[in-house]
Amino acid sequence: MVATSLKTTAKDTLLIIAGILCAGMGLKGFLLSSQFIDGGVTGVSMLVANLFKIPLAVLIPLLNLPFIVLGYKQIGRSFAIKSTLAIAGLAVCLAVVDYPDVTPDLLLTAVFGGFFIGAGIGLAMRGGAVLDGTEVMAVLITRRTSLLRVGDVILLMNIVIFGSAAYFLNIEIALYSMLTYFAASKTIDFVVHGIEEYTAVIIVSQKHEAIHQMISEELKLGVTVLNSDKGYGKRGDSGTQKVLYSVITRLEVSGLRDAIADIDPDAFIVQHSLDDARGGIVKQRALH
Repeated sequence: MVATSLKTTAKDTLLIIAGILCAGMGLKGFLLSSQFIDGGVTGVSMLVANLFKIPLAVLIPLLNLPFIVLGYKQIGRSFAIKSTLAIAGLAVCLAVVDYPDVTPDLLLTAVFGGFFIGAGIGLAMRGGAVLDGTEVMAVLITRRTSLLRVGDVILLMNIVIFGSAAYFLNIEIALYSMLTYFAASKTIDFVVHGIEEYTAVIIVSQKHEAIHQMISEELKLGVTVLNSDKGYGKRGDSGTQKVLYSVITRLEVSGLRDAIADIDPDAFIVQHSLDDARGGIVKQRALH
């Protein structure tokens, strides 16, 4: 138990350190020299730093502090401690590490600056911390109102941030900054969910037994058989129907669909993305 705990702590620490270094590269190696900004609290910090010439290493921990306090109350002590250390580490990194100014090209700066910031935030999140308090704030706001979702709050906040950038800086910087934000958000999704982003697949077929056997024995995937009632279509069909339910990685989707088509080309297949899956044969396969 102690060994497992130490292993987890070491893994989280390495992820957070890697996240700090990546985010620092995105900021100092790309964005700051072109005055581009990101979204969220980091974006606000960068905008204020541009306007008032306050060091970014001071603003990032200062503006994130209220959200860490709220996170401590709402999420927990471990999250607050990790996030405090992560944000402090990023501030030290920005103040001490001498990153090279990689390129003067504005498009490359926007895309790769966003990529490195997104990778940094995503790695820190996988380590159980945050480098930007945006999502903490969004979650807390949505808990107090049913009118907005987390994505709505983040979107509205970023509209204000990029609108301010267009007003106080210029339109071109604001547009490039939006590109930076999009690159960062996509990178965060990829790093957090990874190449093994999970997909749930529902299969309805008269040949469910053969498909069940193929999935479990040939593809070595997990599958659950659900009992369901048929709906009433034009033919007035009714009765019971076996439905197959499987959770797989997105890399396995194409192979599964092709294998089902070989058995029953008319099978009804529904698939949708999942944020995560815990336990079961999916996680067992991921460990090997």
